[in-house]
Amino acid sequence: MKLAEIKENMQKTIDSTQRSFNTIRTGRASTALLDRITVEYYGTETPLKSLATISTPDATTITIQPYDKGSMGLIEKAISMSDIGLTPNNDGQIIRLNIPPLTSDRRKELVKLASKLAEEGKVALRNIRRDGVDAVRKQEKSHEISEDEARSLLDDIQKVTDQYISKIDELLASKEKDITTV
Repeated sequence: MKLAEIKENMQKTIDSTQRSFNTIRTGRASTALLDRITVEYYGTETPLKSLATISTPDATTITIQPYDKGSMGLIEKAISMSDIGLTPNNDGQIIRLNIPPLTSDRRKELVKLASKLAEEGKVALRNIRRDGVDAVRKQEKSHEISEDEARSLLDDIQKVTDQYISKIDELLASKEKDITTV
């Protein structure tokens, strides 16, 4: 496993963690809140953004305009069953989601959720590091590389891991600031 490959895998983990953070509600409306929602449409789990136009006309409202009016009930049900904690309002043409201001208790819960997602990202980074370390040790054992080269590679892998873990910490600090800002 090459260092470039390890960096690439770690960057994918960072991107994934960032996408997870985007699905956490702050006090403002964001279409990213609905990214994980799927609707059972004609027997197939379909992402909501494939079935409707999603927009934020103002800071406290998300509007969902289905391409097929017959899917409104299914979309409403999927939103109600999801973990985003919002109640859809259907006027026959558009589904509206009003984003209420967050209570201090809810903000604390969301900070905990963000911390959990960050920890999952760090675990993924550590797993990538472990795979890299195992590959280097295997190369050293089969005498493909010298002991000094192996030690140097292991140090490089650890430095890269530390860099990416600090990136996740920065993302978490930024998200916590977003969540706790009233």
